[in-house]
Amino acid sequence: MKPLRHPFSENETWETQTHSRKGKFVRRWDRLVERWSRDFGSSFVEDYSLAGAERHRALHRRVYDGRIEVTEHRIRLHNLPASFDGLRIVQLTDIHHGLFLPFHAVLDAVEMANRLQPDVIALTGDFVTYSRGYIEPVAAILGTLRARHGVFAVLGNHDFRVDAGAVTRALQHHSIEVLRNRHTLVRHAGQALPIAGIDDFRYGADLPRALRGIRPGVPTILLSHNPKIIRRAAVHQVGLVLSGHTHGGQINLPLAGTVFGRKPEQMRFRSGWDRLGPTQIYVSRGIGTVVLPVRVRCPAEIPQFHLQPHELGREAQLRRTAES
Repeated sequence: MKPLRHPFSENETWETQTHSRKGKFVRRWDRLVERWSRDFGSSFVEDYSLAGAERHRALHRRVYDGRIEVTEHRIRLHNLPASFDGLRIVQLTDIHHGLFLPFHAVLDAVEMANRLQPDVIALTGDFVTYSRGYIEPVAAILGTLRARHGVFAVLGNHDFRVDAGAVTRALQHHSIEVLRNRHTLVRHAGQALPIAGIDDFRYGADLPRALRGIRPGVPTILLSHNPKIIRRAAVHQVGLVLSGHTHGGQINLPLAGTVFGRKPEQMRFRSGWDRLGPTQIYVSRGIGTVVLPVRVRCPAEIPQFHLQPHELGREAQLRRTAES
């Protein structure tokens, strides 16, 4: 899509016109924020009182339509321990709790995740947007997530911009293990599966540190908010990367495509499943929104993954059928 061109007079430079347009946008945004603050409270923190409930619902009806799509994916991993055959991982990402994603919307996502009865829940960052006031409420809701082998999290760029330390402490206070450039082992029936996590790609991600101590050839699940880690992960032969960050484009227009473009190569590693060498990656569309409080032809998503060993040949398929 070609960029829009705006004519300007000989006496007006491109820079001055651009500055003028930015100034108009900022003024309009400030007026909008002022109106929201006046109508829905002086701070962008949820009002959970009964008196404020209707005010907030009026706004939330405009920016949250309640549509979350659960997608299912079978992931085959080399050398997957037998006890983890069929392990179910549910991913939540890009919640962006704030003015555009209200309290009840996060509850919807948590309830849907719990109904899937996962073995592991992976939270891949961007829990809040703009305000520290949202940290404790979203951590408390996420603290009600239930998974057989635990709930694990990494931070996203918005969490770092707000307060990475505060987000980490709040999640850990609610029994969510935050993996900041380190890994942990999920153990079952005498076998172990590493789950590693790194800080955001632009905020101190240290993949070698996170993978330190994991033997070569051991299948590893890596949580990384930003999918740009895929090339480094492939060098380290990580089995599966779970990411978010892109919102799947968030706004997907016919012909024009998304903010990333409309060609397949432009969308690679931006949404859905892909692989690079030995490493598979899934980039979830996430739950919340940024910049604009809308999604167009790009619904919110909760992916569910079923792990299976990478077995080849007719005999392996027959054996699986006989065992079931």
